[in-house]
Amino acid sequence: MSSLHKSRIADFQEVLKEPTIALEKLRELSFSGIPCEGGLRCLCWKILLNYLPLERASWTAILAKQRELYSQFLREMIIQPGIAKANMGVSREDVTFEDHPLNPNPDSRWNTYFKDNEVLLQIDKDVRRLCPDISFFQRATEYPCLLILDPQNDFETLRKRVEQTTLKSQTVARNRSGVTNMSSPQKHSTPSSLNEYEVLPNGCEAHWEVVERILFIYAKLNPGIAYVQGMNEIVGPLYYTFATDPNNEWKEHAEADTFFCFTNLMAEIRDNFIKSLDDSQCGITYKMEKVYSTLKEKDVELYLKLQEQNIKPQFFAFRWLTLLLSQEFLLPDVIRIWDSLFADDSRFDFLLLVCCAMLILIREQLLEGDFTVNMRLLQDYPITDVCQILQKAKELQDSK
Repeated sequence: MSSLHKSRIADFQEVLKEPTIALEKLRELSFSGIPCEGGLRCLCWKILLNYLPLERASWTAILAKQRELYSQFLREMIIQPGIAKANMGVSREDVTFEDHPLNPNPDSRWNTYFKDNEVLLQIDKDVRRLCPDISFFQRATEYPCLLILDPQNDFETLRKRVEQTTLKSQTVARNRSGVTNMSSPQKHSTPSSLNEYEVLPNGCEAHWEVVERILFIYAKLNPGIAYVQGMNEIVGPLYYTFATDPNNEWKEHAEADTFFCFTNLMAEIRDNFIKSLDDSQCGITYKMEKVYSTLKEKDVELYLKLQEQNIKPQFFAFRWLTLLLSQEFLLPDVIRIWDSLFADDSRFDFLLLVCCAMLILIREQLLEGDFTVNMRLLQDYPITDVCQILQKAKELQDSK
């Protein structure tokens, strides 16, 4: 470890040991990248995403309260419906019309259960192929959810629920226009059948099953947006970061902590996932156009070339912006980009500058290429040095 890196770690530790965290100082340090040693990144992200307050003394109580709240969500939204389903099917003579699976009433428990299954099937399909370039999400977690995998009770897990449902994933109608083809060309294909994954022993669960639970609970608590394809790519890097925390005491609660950080992050970016808001000032179309208007300001020659070739920002910037670049780079590089995004107080304005920097850094190839070549460049971005991209984005920010 270089002396410079040791010095950076010491700077972070100095800020984080204060009774009240100096947020501006933490942001300034985090913007240049957060060390992963000693769980620094996990802690900084929790503060930057407003999960932990600036007063250190309140952390223990807040974490205990939030983690217990998450356990309550698991009981109410996963365990109880499973028990209710089992009870509703126990004795046919006890089944009333209200409890009957064919009851058309939208408020019936069965109807709710079936509607939830539609959402769950889409989540299941997406989380099974999360970050296919690494094996992490297919591996067993060290901390399975004992509340659900309680050997004394045969509670229905979401995996069992998916396997038992007769609904086909094609019935899911929550796909987002333009989001269905979000995987980058550099990503490898993954097994599509439920049976192609290694079956873990009883009492174990894979990391993707934890992510599935987080997204299902989020969908239940946020029925207005529920689940939209692509949210799995947002929650993945958050969970990976917390579930690999070197501090076991924090790692054990990665699921609950990820849920609340994901919820806070989604509160800032959820408009990107709501189709009816696309053309509003808070929607994704406005943000894509902002990338081009910024490019016009910074590099008019390149802007005119893309306009001339009719390369619209929807062709590439939709995915870049909606998924916070999580599909354009390998996971460690995505995490490094997110250090800077989370640290910037106007973080999603900075994301627009990062996208603009990505265009300017390949300007020579874009100026020389035809439509086909340029589309391939933008769909499978060639530069892998994310520090170079972030540095260019910072230069653009400073030159405003």
